[in-house]
Amino acid sequence: MNIDPLLSAGAAAALAVAAGAGALWWRRRGPVQAAAAPAAVSGVDALTGLPTLERFEPLLTERVIAVEKAGRDGCLLVIGVDELRLLRDAAGAPWAERVLAAAAANLRAEIGASTPLARIDADVFGLWLDAPREAGEKLAHRLVQLFDAPLTVDGHALVVPLSIGLALAPEHGGGPRLIGRAAAAMQSVRRSGGHGHAVFDSRIDANHNEELLITRELQHAVVKRQLELFFQPRIDATTLQISAVEALLRWRHPTLGLVSPARFIPVAERHGLIETIGGWALDAALRQAAAWRAAGVKLRVAVNISGVQFRQDDFAHRLERGLKAHNVPAEGLLCELTQTAAMENTEATRRAFERLGRLGVEVSIDDFAAGDAGLAALSHQPVRELQIDRATVAALARSHDARAMVESAVRAARELGLRVVAEGIETEAQRDAAVRLGCHQLQGYLIARPMSARAVLLWAADAATTLAQSFPGFKDTLPMAAPPAAAGFAATRISLQR
Repeated sequence: MNIDPLLSAGAAAALAVAAGAGALWWRRRGPVQAAAAPAAVSGVDALTGLPTLERFEPLLTERVIAVEKAGRDGCLLVIGVDELRLLRDAAGAPWAERVLAAAAANLRAEIGASTPLARIDADVFGLWLDAPREAGEKLAHRLVQLFDAPLTVDGHALVVPLSIGLALAPEHGGGPRLIGRAAAAMQSVRRSGGHGHAVFDSRIDANHNEELLITRELQHAVVKRQLELFFQPRIDATTLQISAVEALLRWRHPTLGLVSPARFIPVAERHGLIETIGGWALDAALRQAAAWRAAGVKLRVAVNISGVQFRQDDFAHRLERGLKAHNVPAEGLLCELTQTAAMENTEATRRAFERLGRLGVEVSIDDFAAGDAGLAALSHQPVRELQIDRATVAALARSHDARAMVESAVRAARELGLRVVAEGIETEAQRDAAVRLGCHQLQGYLIARPMSARAVLLWAADAATTLAQSFPGFKDTLPMAAPPAAAGFAATRISLQR
């Protein structure tokens, strides 16, 4: 069993989002909790030996009534273990269960036998403290720091960060309402990257209610055909010809309007909907690529793949099946991964890269911003393209550091035979700087805005001529000599054929 001694901070931050159980967490039972089901009748979790949610709720109600009658305050801590999903994906449910059991033992040892502690969901514990807010926050801070130290399980040391939400009694209610509000606070911590604590307030409640609405509506978005794809062209920096299009997902809701993916994708990831939505987007992109090819236009389509999708054991198989079903060659698709997902040093990620490599599908790293160190970590993977992140591109015209980072990335990418894409180009100064630094492809509002599939054909028909007229001084910004990788890049580019 290959388990990394210590999970990176980047992986921890990414998993804090990906492993979110969601606002309706108490209605869900994940794979880890399912293993404890036989003991649920007695109210004791078989894995950890702690009370279950069914046994904890009546106790919580009693404690809240008691502090209210006495004119005192109490607080509930909902404690989420943020790494369980990654561990389950990387090493299987049995290993994740042993880690969770060790976490429970650690918590119990720290708080003592008299403090009520229960396992209330797959990766979540509930803790009642018969004390005011200050004591609750102090304990939450102490627990977060405690779990900064690695847990040792079967000789392996792993860091499993905590996200903790607090709700106060009687101020925030009692029973299930108190649990729901503490859970909402815990989710707000996870959305912010995890490894911390938060006390429930009205703003969290508003965000919680909005997330519930989005989650409920998103569950039916595919069936109701509310999802659609737009496509944003990329151009070759030397020829101005279209080189690829990026498929961008949009949700057109009848009452919410056009919902940005920045708003609904994180919710989909937290609530286990991303596989369905991501699967739809991938199939729709392949279908459109096939339609373009049938019309005589061969365009490479770049599709964003979430880390959750990428780590699934059957992702490559489903991708291969989709390519065959739509008769699209592997080189007609580009899988875009975030840098965080691509650099997760786990067995599941390594297997996924190997399968894509055998399939012949290229990988592009989105929002790349790590310089030479990041490239070194990716050098053994079938990555063929880097996309410089928008923040760096936005600073190119005014920041020496941004230019130095791009120059370093281009130089290292050239040695590895990788393409470099400058995305988010919005001004001529940004475009000119990206070209001078040797970026191979350009994408952004200055080049073309996201558009429908039909509009792509109309735009691509005379894109080079139109762009040359729009950018009269553009040729003057080209490098004195083409990079060594340019010839190979030109040979592999999917060209526009009419």
